[in-house]
Amino acid sequence: MSDPSDLIDFDSLLSSEERRLRDSVRSFVDSEIKPNIAGWYERAVFPLEIIPEMAKLGLLGMHLKGYGCAGRSAVEYGLAAAELEAGDSGLRTFVSVQGSLAMSAIYKHGSQEQKQEWLPAMAAGDAIGCFGLTEPSAGSDPGSMTTFARRDKGDWVLNGSKRWIGLASVAHVAIIWAQTDEGVRGFVVPTATPGFTATPIEPKLSMRASIQCDVELVDVRLPSTAALPNVSGLKGPFSCLNEARYGIIWGAMGAARDAFEAALDYSGTRLQFDKPLAGYQLTQQKLVNMALEINKGFLLALHLGRMKDAGKLRPEQISVGKLNNCREAIEICRESRTILGGNGITLDYSPLRHANNLESVRTYEGTDEVHTLILGSKLTGIPAFR
Repeated sequence: MSDPSDLIDFDSLLSSEERRLRDSVRSFVDSEIKPNIAGWYERAVFPLEIIPEMAKLGLLGMHLKGYGCAGRSAVEYGLAAAELEAGDSGLRTFVSVQGSLAMSAIYKHGSQEQKQEWLPAMAAGDAIGCFGLTEPSAGSDPGSMTTFARRDKGDWVLNGSKRWIGLASVAHVAIIWAQTDEGVRGFVVPTATPGFTATPIEPKLSMRASIQCDVELVDVRLPSTAALPNVSGLKGPFSCLNEARYGIIWGAMGAARDAFEAALDYSGTRLQFDKPLAGYQLTQQKLVNMALEINKGFLLALHLGRMKDAGKLRPEQISVGKLNNCREAIEICRESRTILGGNGITLDYSPLRHANNLESVRTYEGTDEVHTLILGSKLTGIPAFR
């Protein structure tokens, strides 16, 4: 499947297996997501009915090994993320929350019993997970979270609030991070537990075909076995956030590519002053600049993916990809909208929908500012977060 934006023969850098995986996800997106996404977005509906098909494609926890997971490479996961986000950021976010956050937390830090209980069901799409870190007053600074878990007669009792928690109102299990007398700990919380309440945040101007929630935890009592046993401190959630940030590096470029293709196709058929928009120099300049950034963004994503598969990818390198590709993708989507003119503000075309979604994507899993400061600290040796 050739991409109109590909100026460098990107496919030649992929293995045949990587191309097959990419093409299978693209076919799914073309047949199941793109014909329906405008309606889902307009009605603010997350389509739960597509989860079983995502599971059949091996997209849920696809980079994890065992427990019914596909055991795919980082590059394959990235290629899938790009195709999903070409459909819509909200649907790629589902795969990210399910696999890179909730499942990864259990996989990396859970007990064998926790893994056996939840991971096979989550890989099969029979159980949905969410990941509760962000709070109403603790976004970029999770160390200031106030959710607290105290010990009581061998149990844990959780109290607090979380905000912007993807999938929480439809999830079967939540990974909740809380302060304790022993530092930050993670807890596996079945959402049917008394005292757990998730309320969708509405209305939204972005990520409308997705679910984000406020979560309230009021005397949520859990057995001692609910705590993730193999990690304490913020390195626990951060290890999962890095998985999600990596997927965004690819996903944002998928949205950008789809917006570009919409603009390229439109410019070839829309007549102005008796010739197609594509025949004008200013339009060609826009198209060329966008295509260049898409090619560079995918090259960066692939390079980081190869490093991740080799076990050499460092956190600040993930920040390079997340910051650059989100920043460029949102500009590409906005520029694509200008080529569409007034028609571009309708849901008949994808660029403005992608741009609206990317306002969320550039905010979650570390804002532009946070990733800038991570890289500034790397370059200068001086942390400037406070």
